[in-house]
Amino acid sequence: MMRSLYSAVSGLKTHQTRMDVIGNNIANVNTEAFKSSSVRFSEIMYQTTEGATFGNAASGTGGKNAKQIGLGVVSGATAVNITGAGSAETTGNPFDLRLNDKNSTNFFIVSDGANKFFTRAGDFYVDGNGYLCMSSTGYTLQGWQVDANGNVMQDQVSALRVMSSATKTSAPEATTKAYVSGVLDKNDAQAADSGRVITIPFFDDLGYNYSAKFNIKKTNTDGTYDVKLTDIVDSKGNSLFDLDKDGNFQTTILDKPVLDANGKQIYDTVPVTDAEGRPVMNEDGTQQTKQVPRTVKTEYRYYNGKPIDVQDIFQNASLAFDQSEGTFTSISSATSAAADSIKLNLSVLNTQSASKNGSKFSDIDVDFSKSMNYNNNGTSTIGGMNGDIKDGSGKGKALGALTGISVNDDGKIYGSYDNGNTVLLCQISVAQFANASGLEKVGDNCYQTTLNSGDFDGIGVEISGDGSSIASGQLEMSNVDLSSQFTDMIVTQRGFQANSRVITTSDTLLEELINLKR
Repeated sequence: MMRSLYSAVSGLKTHQTRMDVIGNNIANVNTEAFKSSSVRFSEIMYQTTEGATFGNAASGTGGKNAKQIGLGVVSGATAVNITGAGSAETTGNPFDLRLNDKNSTNFFIVSDGANKFFTRAGDFYVDGNGYLCMSSTGYTLQGWQVDANGNVMQDQVSALRVMSSATKTSAPEATTKAYVSGVLDKNDAQAADSGRVITIPFFDDLGYNYSAKFNIKKTNTDGTYDVKLTDIVDSKGNSLFDLDKDGNFQTTILDKPVLDANGKQIYDTVPVTDAEGRPVMNEDGTQQTKQVPRTVKTEYRYYNGKPIDVQDIFQNASLAFDQSEGTFTSISSATSAAADSIKLNLSVLNTQSASKNGSKFSDIDVDFSKSMNYNNNGTSTIGGMNGDIKDGSGKGKALGALTGISVNDDGKIYGSYDNGNTVLLCQISVAQFANASGLEKVGDNCYQTTLNSGDFDGIGVEISGDGSSIASGQLEMSNVDLSSQFTDMIVTQRGFQANSRVITTSDTLLEELINLKR
C-alpha cells in the first residue's frame, strides 16, 4: 500500500481532533472563566530510504543528504490559553468575584470536602450553613480564618464561613469619650435662673444605653458657669438612683472622709478630754492630743441600696469662657486643673455594687472645648454627644446585628453591623503555580494539579502580594475569540479536505496499478 494513504489518514485524524477542540471552544464561548484551547501538530516519524554520505575530497565528489519520506502527522499538544484573562461581566452580586492578575495567574481554591481544586470561576453564594460555595458545584471556597483578636491566620486554608451564630452579632462597647458643643447664649434666662439642662448619651459594656443629665448655671461672674451632674437615667427615662414613694431621690447625710491631692485621708490634731469634757493632761502638764480623720457632712444618694456621693461620679465644675471672644477657656473642678475636658467617673458605680443589668460602666472624658458663649438672641443650642469630637472614637456601641457582607480587593471579607462596627470575618487566599498551563481540567470550571504544574502547598498566597486584586460584583467571561475560532475552523476544514483528496488520488493510482493486470 502507498504511504500517502496512511499519512493522509493521520492528517484526517489530527484535523478531526483540532475540529473537536474548536467545537469545544465555541460551545463554551459563554462559559464563565472558560480558557480556550488550541491543538499543536507534530510530525510522526520519517522512513529513511537512503542515508546521508560524506563528501570525498580525493575524488572530488560531495556528500549526499539522506533520503526520507514522512509518515504523517499527530497531535503534538493541546495548549490552554490559561493566562489570557476574559472580559469582565458586571453582575452587582457581591459574591460574584473576578480575579485581576498582575504578574501571576491566580486561582480560587475550592474543596469538595476531600480534595482541593482550583478555579477562575468566581460565582459564589452563601449556603444554608453560612459557607461560601461555588454556584455550579457547591464546592466550598477556601481561605484563612481570623483569631480572637481579629488577625488573619495565614496557615492551612479551610472553608470560609461568613455567616454563623458568632458573626450574626457584633459585641457592644462601653462609652469612653463624649463632648459638649454648641452655643450657651450669654442672655439665656434659663441658664441664669434654674440652669440649662443638657444630656450626654452613653453605653455600658453590655450595650445598654443611658443618659447623664447635667445642669449648667450662670454664676455672678460673667462668662463662668457651674456645671453639676443631676441624674443618670436609663433608656426608659428611669433614674439609676433609688427613689422614694413620691419619686424623689432617697438621700442621707453621712460623714465623708476628706482626702488630699494624693487620695490619702487627712487627719486633724484635737485635744483629748475626759467624760466630763475636761482636758486630759500629760505628766509634763501639756494637753494630750490625738489624730482624728477629717470628715465633712455630705448628702448621699442611694444606688442599688448603697449610699453614694454624686460628686464622686462628677465633681461640680466651673466652665469659663473668654468674654471678649465668646470662646471656650477651660473647665475645672476642686480636684482637676483647668483643661479642655473633665472626667465622668462612672466606674464608681461598678465598685458600689453590680448594676441593675449586671453590666459595668467605663469612665468618660467629656470635652467642653467646642462650646461657645455668644449672643444667640436668647436661644442656647448647647448639647452633649458621645464619642470623640474629632474622629468619633470611644462612642460606645450597642449589640450590633449583621446587616451586610463585603469583599475587599485584597480578599478580606468584612461584616457590617447596625451599631456601626465593621468586623474582619476571614480572608480569601489564592493559589499560584509555576506552570499554570500544566493544570489539568476536570470539568465544572475546575482544575487540579499535575506533575508538570507544580504542587499546592495547602496555604496559598495573599492576592495583593504581587499587585493582583479581587473585584466584587463581577465575573470573568470566557476568553474564546470567535474570530480566531472561525478562522481556525476554515483552515482545519481545508486541511481535512486536502487530506481526503490525497486518499482519493492515492486510490486512483492504486486503481491504475491494479488495471495493469488486464
